Amino acid sequence: MKKWYGGLLAGLLFSLSALAAVNINTATPSELEKVHGIGPAKARAIVEYRQQHGAFKSVDDLVKVKGFGEATVNKLRDYLTVGDKDGKTPAGKQ
Repeated sequence: MKKWYGGLLAGLLFSLSALAAVNINTATPSELEKVHGIGPAKARAIVEYRQQHGAFKSVDDLVKVKGFGEATVNKLRDYLTVGDKDGKTPAGKQ
């Protein structure tokens, strides 16, 4: 019975971690690719844009990145964050 509860707890924790928003100002391409709808090309484009132009001020700024339109940004909005002005997520916030 303990194994069953342990497996249930592990599954729940994994599910919750999958729901955590990815910070587009600090994420690596491989972290960005874990978001459904962001493949390798879009992940590289996000990182390259960030390196050239600095931190994103909002998730809406993704429309400035090649391959992202308003519809795509709207679909991804719940899965992404920008953190604070330095691109870092304050403790306890996503």
